[in-house]
Amino acid sequence: MGLVTEVEDETAPTVLVVDNNPMSSMRLANLFKTRNFVVEHCEDGDKAVDEYIRLDPELVILSLDIPSLDGHLAALEMREHGGESRIVFVAPSRMAEVAANAAYSAGAVAWLQKPVSSESLEAAWARILGPIPAAPGLEDLDELYPDRVQIEEDTGPMAAPLPLPLPGQLPPLTSLPPLGGLPVIAPVAPATKSKGKGRLLLLTLLALVAGGLGYAYQQGLLPI
Repeated sequence: MGLVTEVEDETAPTVLVVDNNPMSSMRLANLFKTRNFVVEHCEDGDKAVDEYIRLDPELVILSLDIPSLDGHLAALEMREHGGESRIVFVAPSRMAEVAANAAYSAGAVAWLQKPVSSESLEAAWARILGPIPAAPGLEDLDELYPDRVQIEEDTGPMAAPLPLPLPGQLPPLTSLPPLGGLPVIAPVAPATKSKGKGRLLLLTLLALVAGGLGYAYQQGLLPI
């Protein structure tokens, strides 16, 4: 292994190393620093997706057995977001079948067995730099991860609701069409009903006053 130094070249490619094992993470970082990559670290799947979106790295080295969100689902989330990043899974030999299936599902360019050596990385380097496969697992992402948060498309501001009519502004009700052969009579509007009662009361009072005056005149109680 060559001399490991921090890469400060602003044009250097970035690799995001996602592994919660400190020894494995350090080993992977040293391997890519010798290849002049800027190395960024992350330890869990949820944060890895956020860092992927923030950094837009050229390469992601992703361990399968990480907390919060396993490597397979994290890779699918990354691929769903888009970008041209190449994803490489790393896993122990006991997870070889799982790693191979995850690599196919997420469209990873390769998977490497832990502990990753300089020789194994060199042997896979041509595949790592090759074409990025399709990710057929994206079609089943909602079934694999049903509780994931999805951002709904912004459809613009909601239309303002129509103003409700104030009391006294309701239009007068009219007779409704017959229902089942029986006429349906709509209730009389409050304003019309109140006016009818007022007129009737006024006429009654006028009649009583007129009658009282006539009786008083006949009895001679009023002067002629």
